[in-house]
Amino acid sequence: MYTHYKTAAAKPFSRRKWLAATAGLFLGLASIGGAKAADDTIKVGVLHSLSGTMAISETTLKDTVLFLIDEQNKKGGVMGKKLEAVVVDPASNWPLFAEKARELITKNKVAVVFGCWTSVSRKSVLPVFKELNNILFYPVQYEGEESERNVFYTGAAPNQQAIPAVDYLMSKDGGSVKRWVLAGTDYVYPRTTNKILEAYLKSKGVAQEDIMINYTPFGHSDWQTIVSDIKKFGSAGKKTAVVSTINGDANVPFYKELGNQGIKAKDIPVVAFSVGEEELAGIDTKPLVGHLAAWNYFQSIKTPANEKFIKDWQAYTKNPKRTTNDPMEAHVIGFNMWVKAVEKVKSTDADKVIDALPGIEAPNLTGGVSKMLPNHHITKPVFIGEIKGNGQFDVVWKTPGLVPGDAWSKELEGSKDLIGDWVGKKCGNFNVKTNKCGGQSS
Repeated sequence: MYTHYKTAAAKPFSRRKWLAATAGLFLGLASIGGAKAADDTIKVGVLHSLSGTMAISETTLKDTVLFLIDEQNKKGGVMGKKLEAVVVDPASNWPLFAEKARELITKNKVAVVFGCWTSVSRKSVLPVFKELNNILFYPVQYEGEESERNVFYTGAAPNQQAIPAVDYLMSKDGGSVKRWVLAGTDYVYPRTTNKILEAYLKSKGVAQEDIMINYTPFGHSDWQTIVSDIKKFGSAGKKTAVVSTINGDANVPFYKELGNQGIKAKDIPVVAFSVGEEELAGIDTKPLVGHLAAWNYFQSIKTPANEKFIKDWQAYTKNPKRTTNDPMEAHVIGFNMWVKAVEKVKSTDADKVIDALPGIEAPNLTGGVSKMLPNHHITKPVFIGEIKGNGQFDVVWKTPGLVPGDAWSKELEGSKDLIGDWVGKKCGNFNVKTNKCGGQSS
């Protein structure tokens, strides 16, 4: 417990006042026992949208952190202290994310925050975490081009999702795709990911006229014209695929319109980077059978760890049909890594925990062990899943092992010489050509 004292203007300090102040000090020391309950808890911030366009995806992540805290408390907490969740709702409002992050750190005194989905929300809170020196675990696939000291990225970088998905579609098994529609929501993640993918496709010999790029606002609902354009683009005699970075509840009318216009997976497959089991739970998946998603986890993957997790999750939510998904697993990995780091340094002090996290390992739910790298990204397997009629995914392709996350894309001119290294170089954008921290030389 903390008490904030206002300092009055200096006045002569009488003996009586001194005695009163001394008595107050002893009373304050005596009351520490009363504050013991608060001292015996570690507060964990949960910063996910529970309303607005992103609630369809983020509410489950809030529930996941509460579940993980509950499970950890059953094991005796962390360092013998109970974990206490502090939940806020930034309401899919990007500036509000920064306000709520500040509130969690300064008012609620959280030791760590698990949160954000969109990159624009993450970018909004970055200055707050740097200024106040707190820790954010970010659990969603993103565009890369970032390695911050105060952030640990447990979702996929482009080389752990977008690039493997395109490689699969180009392969014989994936249909030998020659024409590409890059369709995304209009914000930083889709734009940067598509910039990387466009450069990658061109490096593989794809012509500019065989790449169509389209952006729509958050919550977009009228897809008739766009889906019609996609259909027309795909009728040029070359195998065509849609690479979708459409986020949030706009996915529901997008997939419905694909079904309405009879676009089947065998004709123009759609591979999505932001559609998982949770998003599919709200729509009729029959017309979508065969379309794809690229993730690092699927609920349908059979391992003892995953089967136990699903069973425990459904018991916790009292819902035997409650689905799991990739960003949930990213929170599981990140949460377990944070617990290990705190117990290793026997402290929740941000500097100590940040320094301890690289090298920490935690089992993933699909087999194998993920490791936190010096660039604050983790190692992850990559899976391509095909949508089934029941809203689950059938894995049709996977990487042979775990792929280390690249903070900086090798496809972009300004990034290919950069690495993130918070262990040796103490730098998030170290230029290996110039041997300088700070990115490009100019």
